[in-house]
Amino acid sequence: MAALQQSPVAFHPKSPPAARIRAKSLYQIPLRSSFSGNIRHLRLAGKSGLKLRPARHGGAAGSKMMDSASSSYASALADVAKSNGTLDATSADLEKVEKIFSEPQIFDFFVNPIIAVEKKREVIDDIASSSKLQPHVANFLNILIDMRRIDLINEIVKEFEIFYNKMTDTEMAVVSSVVKLDSQHLAQIAQGVQKLTGAKNVRIKTVINPSLVAGFTIRYGSSGSKLIDMSVKKQLDEIATQLDFSDIVGSLAT
Repeated sequence: MAALQQSPVAFHPKSPPAARIRAKSLYQIPLRSSFSGNIRHLRLAGKSGLKLRPARHGGAAGSKMMDSASSSYASALADVAKSNGTLDATSADLEKVEKIFSEPQIFDFFVNPIIAVEKKREVIDDIASSSKLQPHVANFLNILIDMRRIDLINEIVKEFEIFYNKMTDTEMAVVSSVVKLDSQHLAQIAQGVQKLTGAKNVRIKTVINPSLVAGFTIRYGSSGSKLIDMSVKKQLDEIATQLDFSDIVGSLAT
């Protein structure tokens, strides 16, 4: 089974072609700061500006609004990050959040309606402290808890990545390999993807996939629609097809 190898690395043509690895660190930060900015489909409410409320629509429009809730929340956060100049830092924070909430026990804790909101806020405080989340990101998580929409966090992270890439003219490429690739190889791949796409920046996510046998694959484009397959598995499949060894390969696989 494929497994995430590391956090995304970023390639910027004006800087040296080196991979940038974002690591966790332990710091204490203040929480409950104001969350504001240009909010599309959302509006701020409450004296402290801490409440995000989806704009009300009726009938089919209301249903559509709920379906696009993840995109709306992600757009709101992206607007705030852009307005205060923290797009890169916010993207890095959400990578940490995504990893944390990928743990089933943590996700189940936050979506459990029986657990008190206050208790969930305490855990967010701990997460914010141990992961060095920016105040507006920690506050955003508390907003989702208050709105009982924390279950959307994984979808929101994916939607934020889309907004981030559009705002920064960044192409996302997913590189799958059998072993961990070094930063020099990742930088070369990033340069290649940049030439193919003409994007200003290229971000790479790496994935370990033992089934490739050797070599690597690169997925990029809208929703990973484009594929460059440099794996030994592809070569073996092509040889098996040409020599009609499919029955033998199938029997060995079972």
